[in-house]
Amino acid sequence: MNPKLLVICGPTASGKSELALRLAELLEAEIVNADSMQVYCGMDIGTAKPSPAERARIPHHLIDIVDPRQPFSAADFAAAADIAIRDITARGKRAIVVGGTGLYIRALLKGLVDSPGGADQFRQGLHEEAQQSGNQALLERLRQVDPDLAAQLHPNNLVRIIRALEVHHLTGIPLSRYQQEHGFSARRYLSLQIGIRVERSTLYSRIDTRVDLMLQAGLLDEVRRLLADGCDAGMKTMRSIGYKEACAYVAGEYSLEEAARLIKRDTRHYAKRQLTWFTADKDILWLEYPEKFDSILRHAIEFFDRGEE
Repeated sequence: MNPKLLVICGPTASGKSELALRLAELLEAEIVNADSMQVYCGMDIGTAKPSPAERARIPHHLIDIVDPRQPFSAADFAAAADIAIRDITARGKRAIVVGGTGLYIRALLKGLVDSPGGADQFRQGLHEEAQQSGNQALLERLRQVDPDLAAQLHPNNLVRIIRALEVHHLTGIPLSRYQQEHGFSARRYLSLQIGIRVERSTLYSRIDTRVDLMLQAGLLDEVRRLLADGCDAGMKTMRSIGYKEACAYVAGEYSLEEAARLIKRDTRHYAKRQLTWFTADKDILWLEYPEKFDSILRHAIEFFDRGEE
């Protein structure tokens, strides 16, 4: 039987890392990172990685395991997390998974949809169509063949729109049907998922403060070093929030004030997308932190102490 997992999730800047540290110290646990950017070496400030002092307090796994020039998928994460969790539990410790990348957490707990492979030429044509006609036109095209999935997607989510059109092109079957039939129901681990609930204005204020602190801590120098080490500004990792805007500043496209404004704006938008993803998961128990820390701790202790369900 796979070990039990305590999962701490929620939007960026909600306090996940601090909560996980406190719980790990009290529960004799170690932390497994589930943030899709913290896996990359050298991308420290812009990903808000735990500090060396925090990592000295509690062992952290799946941080700094991939070169930023290398691809790393949700399936890669699940495989690496399985190994880390086995190692943790073999030493008599508990595992706390913490992060805001919903797909990574879903892949770990329930597996991934077994949908068809790709069609490179068709996909390239869709990218060209999006450039010419706009993302909304592709979303409307998807609505004709997969209205259920189209209703869940924002026009900016071009990757998922194109993937859904690609699956239908290859099979004639809507991607939403693959997802429904798979159901993400394999349940690879017995888990307790706790989401941190934060009032929206408070969350946005924390995001703004975090961005200011990142810039003060040397985010621009970190980006310059990554570029000097061979990371191209067009790479997927360097197009992530914070790095994309910082690259544009370094290239002279933005003022520092504009770069900071855009990082804050894009991070707020990302937090909204995270909340939409996690809110759809009915297995998540939402609690305020630090206000409800005692309740969170009690739930965690009861979860680990009770028998298998």
